[in-house]
Amino acid sequence: MTDSNDKNKEVKQKLHDKAEEMHEKLVERKTVHMEPVIDRKYHLRETSKAKEIIEKAMDVAKDEIPKGAVATYIPELGKVEPHQLGICLYPLSGDKICIGDYDVRFTMQSVSKVLMLIVALEVCGLKNVFRKVGMEPSGEAFDSLVELDVNDSKPYNPLINSGALAVCGLLLPEVSFQDMLRYTRNVCSDQFIDLNEAVFDSEMKTCSRNRSIAYLLESKGIITTDVEDTLRFYTKMCSMDVTAESLANLGKKLANDGVCSIDGKRYMSSRTARIVKTLMLTCGMYDGSGSFAIKVGIPTKSGVGGGLLSVSDKRAGIGVFGPALDAQGNSIAGCKLLREISNELRLNLFYDPEWNKEDAGDTVLKEMQDNSVM
Repeated sequence: MTDSNDKNKEVKQKLHDKAEEMHEKLVERKTVHMEPVIDRKYHLRETSKAKEIIEKAMDVAKDEIPKGAVATYIPELGKVEPHQLGICLYPLSGDKICIGDYDVRFTMQSVSKVLMLIVALEVCGLKNVFRKVGMEPSGEAFDSLVELDVNDSKPYNPLINSGALAVCGLLLPEVSFQDMLRYTRNVCSDQFIDLNEAVFDSEMKTCSRNRSIAYLLESKGIITTDVEDTLRFYTKMCSMDVTAESLANLGKKLANDGVCSIDGKRYMSSRTARIVKTLMLTCGMYDGSGSFAIKVGIPTKSGVGGGLLSVSDKRAGIGVFGPALDAQGNSIAGCKLLREISNELRLNLFYDPEWNKEDAGDTVLKEMQDNSVM
């Protein structure tokens, strides 16, 4: 009986040893052939370090302010103090970072075109929207009449004035300005957003160019609603008061596929979020969009009130306020600020931990930086 037990123990031990040996070989084989694991999920640097990076970038960006000027073609905007600069960065996971004049209220101006497009896509549908406007960068100034007058065509995209006016003509029978105001307050998580009556009145008195665009669109059959009603609707949208923090709240929802990461509520469809972010990247900075996409790589929409709405997809929403503008009508210090933090905080749309290995001694890279206009 004892001999039998001993033999059984011996067999079990041999089987155990064999299993251990096979396991070790398997582990060794996996170790040899396994591809290195790369964490592609975005991780913002710890809040204190990120704040330090942004503060340094703010100091650099402020040096650009004297090179720009506030918008004076709208008299009320000409009264704004040009030396203001603020940013709010809101990661999908992590603490909100707010620095400078992030809580100063300013009018959305062309940033509101993003909201018009979102609601139009949701209410009117993709086909109806893009029957009225195109999807291509214009290469012209934001208030250009050239492409409409020379070509027998619809506006190039919804993020220039002609395109946004066409979108407003589509929206007007479906929603009121009060509906749009309610949606804006909700999607921006800011119940204090309201119409700035002084700016609205100032714009309506000086909107001859937009009025010309609107009547030209009517002559082409693109606007079929009352032109003056359409113009008032558009101008009210541009005249809503927001903050950089409001825009960061909106940007965060866009970065999260249209969903609020706090309560899980969906504010737009996935398709709408994707379309809007794509157009922001290709058309959001007017005739400076291509340069901005290469140098910063964050889908962004600007407004002549000094606002920048930026969406670092799956990473963070960003709002910036800097009323001094460059030649294209974009915040001159805000653009510089975004460029400074884009790589440092890994916000670039195409950032990848494996691929982004820039050589500081690379002559091509150095030449691009030396000849930078941003």
